[in-house]
Amino acid sequence: MQGFDRIETASRDEIAALQVERIGATLRLAYANVPHYRSAFDAAGVHPDDFRRLEDLARFPFTTKHDLRANYPFGMFAVPREKIVRVHASSGTTGKPTVVGYTAKDIETWAHVAARSIYAAGGRPGMMVHVAYGYGLFTGGLGAHYGAERLGCTVVPVSGGMTERQVQLITDFRPNIIMVTPSYMLAILDEFQRQGLDPRASSLKIGIFGAEPWTNAMRTEIEYGFSMDAVDIYGLSEVMGPGVANECIETKDGLHIWEDHFYPEIIDPDTGAVLPDGTKGELVFTSLTKEGMPVVRYRTRDLTRLLPGTARTMRRMEKVTGRSDDMVIVRGVNMFPTQIEEQLLKSEALTGHYHIVLTREGRMDEVVVHVEARPAFYAPGGMDMEAAVVMARIKDTIGLTTRVVIEAPGAIERSIGKARRLVDKRPRD
Repeated sequence: MQGFDRIETASRDEIAALQVERIGATLRLAYANVPHYRSAFDAAGVHPDDFRRLEDLARFPFTTKHDLRANYPFGMFAVPREKIVRVHASSGTTGKPTVVGYTAKDIETWAHVAARSIYAAGGRPGMMVHVAYGYGLFTGGLGAHYGAERLGCTVVPVSGGMTERQVQLITDFRPNIIMVTPSYMLAILDEFQRQGLDPRASSLKIGIFGAEPWTNAMRTEIEYGFSMDAVDIYGLSEVMGPGVANECIETKDGLHIWEDHFYPEIIDPDTGAVLPDGTKGELVFTSLTKEGMPVVRYRTRDLTRLLPGTARTMRRMEKVTGRSDDMVIVRGVNMFPTQIEEQLLKSEALTGHYHIVLTREGRMDEVVVHVEARPAFYAPGGMDMEAAVVMARIKDTIGLTTRVVIEAPGAIERSIGKARRLVDKRPRD
């Protein structure tokens, strides 16, 4: 398979040699210019000169979201603020936002890996790309935008929201590709159907979905609903933004990581020990080419595993199944929302619009799953048998007793960005 760049199909030895060179440069840059890294390396008893082979990276300390917040706003920058041409930031919903900075070269690199991602998804110069990720401090919209332009595509920068208008522009402009969160794509699907339009007759042939975990069952629903290919894109602000990894349209078997720019590790979330490829754990990234804000062993909290390359030489990461910090423990059982979603979407009567509410009555945790029925299947007061089937599936696969409430079509609030799947109302002890 010919990729966007020759390095995508280079030998593993060639990729490893490049990684050793670039990790060494990143460690030196961070140590010399970021006080946090100098202190952290010194405290761990390591120096950039101690890195000689890939295995040596495990000796260096992790970077966490707490470290970024502790150095808010610009303390993690490795260049003077005047050399930073753009800043992005997380929402800050759980504390101070995490701020990231980019030099002009960083923006070029980001556009390049995002273009490589769109190419891997089947995008080609001249195609039209409908970008419905949010623009602003969130990296999704601008990351997708710059990548599509770099590839030579026509960009429709719609951003999120105004779902009726999204459908109108898709119908009128006839884009080939859409880039959006998968949960919002389901809202767009609903709007097509509400307007009496056949989504399978739309011009959309490729969907590039990211920013939240989603299951293969949701992929199937979207692909069938629109008669399109749906592929996964991965990125996070702290490492770069969308374009760190992407699925290839030929195989759809996990996301190829662009290992010439981002070095992945999988660790045990509890001990921090590096795990071998093929073992599930927490994903950790070291940036290899970032100037403005290099990151060393950044703990993403995303749970996945590393696999050999297929369509490209570069290793794949399995679809993210959840986050180590999003996992909830209910009556001693570890649970991720995606596990619930997978069971819901096995029913042809149910949609991918759902949320999970956790409460506590006395000493006992209660789990209530609210999910929408498809219009053709909804029967007010007559969905008890379907709910019982889903509850049994959840019990059999996760080991958790739940109550499933099947709501009328349109009852679940739609998300225009990352979907909020879990509402934990349990008292904090």
